[in-house]
Amino acid sequence: MGKPYSVLVIDDHPLLRRGICQLITSDSDFTLFGEAGSGLDALSAVAENEPDIVLLDLNMKGMTGLDTLNALRQEGVTSRIVILTVSDAKQDVIRLVRAGADGYLLKDTEPDLLLDMLKNAMLGHRIISDNVKEYLSELNSSVNEQEWIENLTPRELEILQHLAEGQSNRVVAEQLHISEGTVKVHVKNLLRKANAKSRTEMAVRYLNQ
Repeated sequence: MGKPYSVLVIDDHPLLRRGICQLITSDSDFTLFGEAGSGLDALSAVAENEPDIVLLDLNMKGMTGLDTLNALRQEGVTSRIVILTVSDAKQDVIRLVRAGADGYLLKDTEPDLLLDMLKNAMLGHRIISDNVKEYLSELNSSVNEQEWIENLTPRELEILQHLAEGQSNRVVAEQLHISEGTVKVHVKNLLRKANAKSRTEMAVRYLNQ
């Protein structure tokens, strides 16, 4: 594996946040991008650069995890955003995945499993704790899947194929010899055309066509 995946940890409990940060840095495949105790802090943390993964608590005071997720996606953040929460409520799972979360993990997940699942998220998989997986069957309502793919430019299709392999913006940029900023613009256009909230959702739909 090349460069470690950078992770931003957002949780309003200092003790839990520190524990999660220590877990992340204990694995050489990850590096700590930063930590934030609120949604507002998270938004300023990603203003200049994006981490590969945002690990986001759901039940926070002030801006909730859902508010923060919506705000990050509106800012055009293309990181994998994974919810880490104690809530196994069906409506929370569905609402967050619909809003563009790339994963939904429960806080009682075993530490090693959590790290493995984050690596899976970077490979382009949607990661969901087993206890809440069944709720996702309600999400799979298919719209006309072919149409948006047919409207892509050759370059967008090329980038989509790389995204479907789970590659990060940085890797796509290296492989196509273009800047990371250019890749990000293409990813935003792709998300808009696919009417998708996250790159994972878009990749899943592309692969299932």
